[in-house]
Amino acid sequence: MFELSLMCPEDCIEPVSDALDALDALSVSVEDADAQTDAEQALFGEPGMPPPKDGWQRSRVVALFPSEVAAREAQQLLVVQDFFVGCQVLGVAQVAEQDWVRLTQSQFAPVDITPDFWIVPTWHELPAQAVRSIRLDPGLAFGTGTHPTTRMCLRWIARNGAVQPGAGNNPLGRVLDYGCGSGILAIGAAKFGATDIDAVDIDPAAVESTAQNAQANGVRLSAGLPDKARGEYQTVLANILATPLRVLAPLLSAYVAPGGHLVLAGILERQADELKEAYAPWVQLEVADAEDGWILMTAQR
Repeated sequence: MFELSLMCPEDCIEPVSDALDALDALSVSVEDADAQTDAEQALFGEPGMPPPKDGWQRSRVVALFPSEVAAREAQQLLVVQDFFVGCQVLGVAQVAEQDWVRLTQSQFAPVDITPDFWIVPTWHELPAQAVRSIRLDPGLAFGTGTHPTTRMCLRWIARNGAVQPGAGNNPLGRVLDYGCGSGILAIGAAKFGATDIDAVDIDPAAVESTAQNAQANGVRLSAGLPDKARGEYQTVLANILATPLRVLAPLLSAYVAPGGHLVLAGILERQADELKEAYAPWVQLEVADAEDGWILMTAQR
């Protein structure tokens, strides 16, 4: 495969990308040409929301083509277009052959949630200190244990799910994982003794991924679409994003049984007050953990 690299100002990114797509590029990516320098600019946006910008003022646009001929033809057609004014061709280069499976695997190492609780890809040996572990490979659904929001939720489960000597039932009780993604939080709850677990998501691929991952980890849970959630739960987990969490405030709060816990993640530090306000009619949210600009918010009903 061959990649055509271009330098484009922000106002040219959309027409250039559309043209590359029309020219049968296999993929088109846009990155900050000043990344890893003092001139780097951060652009943040939430899934499902309009992007703050189409790109950077100096954006590197890379299009992948199946042959050098296709890449050169695309270049020749682009440079004569009016919308290409201000853009620059950086070149056409062959993409080096790589073992993409091995490369991907090398990016996912075991992740320690606590000293004795680990998330471990299937191609890695279990660490000797892993008393509890979740076997999980990257897939179509969000949640591999590497993101701060996932780690904070799992830390909460580990702290609150451990049964104390002489205690009765598992303290997590009946568990709802709302927006389950890969099912990692639901599986984590099962690893800490919860036995009545519903894991729901609006994405059928996430539901399928959760069921497969639960089977691979030897735990039992019920995975399905959101209408599968019924009744009240002692523990309600939702690792989504601030915008849908605000919209879901009445629904998620209603799922929490008296005395039960609501655990929310996917929230930036600057969004804490708006989440507290959204949930105030039902529960009093507090910041329970923080990592890399993200926070975990919890409440007890």
